[in-house]
Amino acid sequence: MNATIQLVRASEILDSRGNPTIQVRVELSDGTISTASVPSGASTGTKEAVELRDGDSARYGGKGVLKAVANVNDEIGRVLVGRDPTQHAEVDRLMIDLDGTPNKARLGANAILGVSMAAVRAAVASKGVPLYEHLGSANSCRLPVPMFNILNGGRHADNSIDLQEFMIAPVGAPSFAEAVRYGAETYHALKAILKSKGYVTAVGDEGGFAPNLKANVEAVELIIQAIERAGFRPGVDIAIALDPAASEFYENGSYVFAKSDHSRRSSDEMISFYEDWIQRFPICLIEDGLSEEDWKGWKALTDRLGGQIRLVGDDIFCTNPGIIRRAIQEGIANEALIKLNQIGTVTETLEAIAVAHAAGYGTFVSHRSGETADDFIADLAVAAGSGQIKSGAPCRGERLAKYNRLMQIERELGSRAIYAGRQPFNRNNARPD
Repeated sequence: MNATIQLVRASEILDSRGNPTIQVRVELSDGTISTASVPSGASTGTKEAVELRDGDSARYGGKGVLKAVANVNDEIGRVLVGRDPTQHAEVDRLMIDLDGTPNKARLGANAILGVSMAAVRAAVASKGVPLYEHLGSANSCRLPVPMFNILNGGRHADNSIDLQEFMIAPVGAPSFAEAVRYGAETYHALKAILKSKGYVTAVGDEGGFAPNLKANVEAVELIIQAIERAGFRPGVDIAIALDPAASEFYENGSYVFAKSDHSRRSSDEMISFYEDWIQRFPICLIEDGLSEEDWKGWKALTDRLGGQIRLVGDDIFCTNPGIIRRAIQEGIANEALIKLNQIGTVTETLEAIAVAHAAGYGTFVSHRSGETADDFIADLAVAAGSGQIKSGAPCRGERLAKYNRLMQIERELGSRAIYAGRQPFNRNNARPD
């Protein structure tokens, strides 16, 4: 007989931005104890599950999470005592039904997700199997390409860059560990180049540098210089990926670069902007190239560029299986970003991944800008066989925790480990990861 949940307790901790978040502890009848911590995003989709905050201006500027903590310790805890944590779909469904809202607004997605993750971890510890195997299968052995956000702009940095993330993807590395080395060496090369040009090398929320550049395109040019200085080949060893987070600069039907040159573009003009960059630079992926509100534009973007690169839906999808199904039907994007706290339970996250993969869409597992040292998403990426993961730059402990865990998983798998790396992109016949 499996061990059952005996105690569920939450507490308020701080995330990487110094804001409150929730940590949950689950204890089982066999003495197993597990914990999980919940991240928080800065640029968020309007359809994300609701993160419950206290709204008390006397504490943390209203960002406290004591209400969410109380919901775990009271209502959620009472319902889950005596339940089997290995039946995580049932555990998650009990919490969703208890909440009773379509977006987890009553109890808080942060409260529900913390329990969902901790319960899964408890089941894994009690069974004595790795988390990636429990969430996936004994055949889960694929390591994702790490997408290092080495230059920050948008909502993640107080600088002159409109696009939010400029990432490097070590697609040509022979292993995940080597991919981390490629990324770290390029990151340090970029720092040296920025210093030589008199740019500040302070970092943004996700560990990437946040200089005030002359134009958005200079970010790509500097990264290419850094790749070459580190001894790698742009587009062969290391490709470039972008997360413009376009919803953040979408105003009244136009895309406005308010941080740099104050230029204004239509959807078609933004697509042409990306098309020009793709022709000039080794860009393999664009995430959130257009606003979550601009479904017509997304269709045009997919039709024009979807056969050339990976087009990832984040704010527009919100890790929501229903929205992903609609996007698939309408031919929007070819890959889904996966964020646990966008949907609020492990079960629904796995469903979102399954829906995407069944339609030939890829998946891209992601952290949030407000992170903790929790490394759950590393195991999730391997369990799902996702082609990519992003956890920020190769800098700051909360970012490195995920990459270090993946290197540990690669060592555990030994000769069974497969690094995603460079693989053919054929949207019609296979997942683009």
